[in-house]
Amino acid sequence: MEPVPDPRVLLVVDRTTDWLLNLEGVEVVTARDYLTQSTYQSSGSVRRLFNLCRSYRYQSLGYYVSLLAAARGHKPQPDIGVLQDFRSRSTFRLVSEELDQIIQRSLAPLQGKEFLLSVYFGRNLAKRYDRLSAHLFRLLPAPFLQAQFIYNDRSGKWLLQTAGPIPTGEVPDSHREFALDAAREFFRSARLRRQRRFAGRYDLAILVDPDDTEPPSNPRALQRFIRAAKDVGFNCEFLRRSDIGRLAEFDALFIRATTNVNHFTFRFSRRAVAEGLVVIDDPESILRCTNKVYLAERMERHGIPTPRTCIIHRGNRDQVLGQLGLPCILKQPDSAFSQGVNKVESTEELSRQLDELLRNSDLIIGQEFLPTPFDWRIGVLDRKPIYACRYYMARGHWQILRRDDGGSKCEEGDSDTVPLDNVPRNVLRTAVKAAGLIGDSLYGVDLKQVGNRVLVIEVNDNPNIDAGIEDLLQPRELYRTIVSSLMRRVEERRQGRSR
Repeated sequence: MEPVPDPRVLLVVDRTTDWLLNLEGVEVVTARDYLTQSTYQSSGSVRRLFNLCRSYRYQSLGYYVSLLAAARGHKPQPDIGVLQDFRSRSTFRLVSEELDQIIQRSLAPLQGKEFLLSVYFGRNLAKRYDRLSAHLFRLLPAPFLQAQFIYNDRSGKWLLQTAGPIPTGEVPDSHREFALDAAREFFRSARLRRQRRFAGRYDLAILVDPDDTEPPSNPRALQRFIRAAKDVGFNCEFLRRSDIGRLAEFDALFIRATTNVNHFTFRFSRRAVAEGLVVIDDPESILRCTNKVYLAERMERHGIPTPRTCIIHRGNRDQVLGQLGLPCILKQPDSAFSQGVNKVESTEELSRQLDELLRNSDLIIGQEFLPTPFDWRIGVLDRKPIYACRYYMARGHWQILRRDDGGSKCEEGDSDTVPLDNVPRNVLRTAVKAAGLIGDSLYGVDLKQVGNRVLVIEVNDNPNIDAGIEDLLQPRELYRTIVSSLMRRVEERRQGRSR
């Protein structure tokens, strides 16, 4: 494998600054020159761009540098999504639990009520703030950044109040040598990383969550995704929740952390789409698949066979017994992994469960109970089936997963993987049709066979791809199929045939 040649790296500033001109392998250019000169306009002329403009205000020069850099494929830092975050109060209110803990530990010794932290490429002059600086740089990757913290007497905690760029001309003289050293170290580390990387055509980020107790892919599967990605021409890297500010470095995002709407995975997906990345799972698929009310309405309107289903609200709760009988199934709209799904066997239990579920959501789902020894899971990508499994019910239980009273998984049913040629045609046909009503991304469709009937239970975004289960018959091909779809989408987008 040939090493990746050093790319052209730009630092864009309002006015050229002598003290920044000593960075090896980095070209300093004014914002006006970058925006207007033809030498900077082709997609291949620049690999990375660092925006050091005085202001990122909407429609300012700094704003247009990041905006047009994204359009030119120059992977700006900060990108437009981060510029929006600088203006959003919610960015500073909704810091992650991990960052909040670092803030409290780092600032606990301080006696005052306010603290300003200057961050230069993820570092601060005081080494004790390095971890906090690195996290802020990942959240808001402006090369030179100043963050303001205030101490809240009511909560007894330090809060991130505001953050914004430090213009190059306003870096204090006493900070400049350190800022240069931080920049040199940043670019040196970046060059070393590139030299170690496979010379791929495009960059793929795989989002994972080390704290996820039931992730969609186990560690062996993740490594197989990495190998397959390299085989088709991707540079590939794992991202965590604190890395949202790095999305503009990549061409595609593949989410392998459990998705939900009120969740960092959805924020990653939306940000990635806004930045022009190819994304699996896309925001629309997450929204549609994680809400059972939407799925019920969608399937019914398009004639997809499902168990007898009703959308329950306070006005029709008295009709549930007559429509579904007992036992029946009640589902929270955002239920997943057998959680939030309840089997009701008596009128008293029905009334109690309806009271509880309708307190949390104005609409819930009720379905007839159809016991079967297994559910089909058909993986669908690009409107085609790519794998088939049978997930068997846990021993002596009506679901695939048996959970204890605290919601933890205590027993899981067996599974087997079935060649697509051996799957009943109406199972495959129904699965593909149901998934097509959501989109053309990657889905796992759950179905039941009851006599001659094939019924869709649900369509899942972010389906499990685990080594030793879903990939059993395709230990290499399944991963290659998925990353090849991502590669094709990236190439189509680059060629102007956006999907």
